[in-house]
Amino acid sequence: MSFIYRRTANYYETDQMGVVHHSNHIRYFEEARIAFMKSIGCDVAQMEKEGIIIPNVDAYARYIIPILFGDTAEIEIKLTKFTGAVMRYEYTARLGGNIAATGHTEHCFVNSEFRPMSLRKKFPEYYRRLKDNISTEE
Repeated sequence: MSFIYRRTANYYETDQMGVVHHSNHIRYFEEARIAFMKSIGCDVAQMEKEGIIIPNVDAYARYIIPILFGDTAEIEIKLTKFTGAVMRYEYTARLGGNIAATGHTEHCFVNSEFRPMSLRKKFPEYYRRLKDNISTEE
């Protein structure tokens, strides 16, 4: 399963060249991940209230064509790995069908004391929702 998140670039996100600054791609990926998770019943804000913290342990972006102020990127997100302790997302940002950037993030689950937790054991419903939405597409 993949999910599409649309994001229009703001002026303040651009650099002196008028291009969305590279650091903002990771923010766009995060926005897409949060929207995807909410769409499958894993609202990150609610999960945090329940004591589930989801730190980012790896992030990568590859820039192919620039996103400019006012451009609306379509960010496709796929959950490609989920073990109950670790999850990985892959992202493809497109402008008019052309790939602008690709990337991935990896996350783990910890409790409010930042100790690792197994989502399967502590929160089986969230575990099932994520497990049911792993992308098997190539």
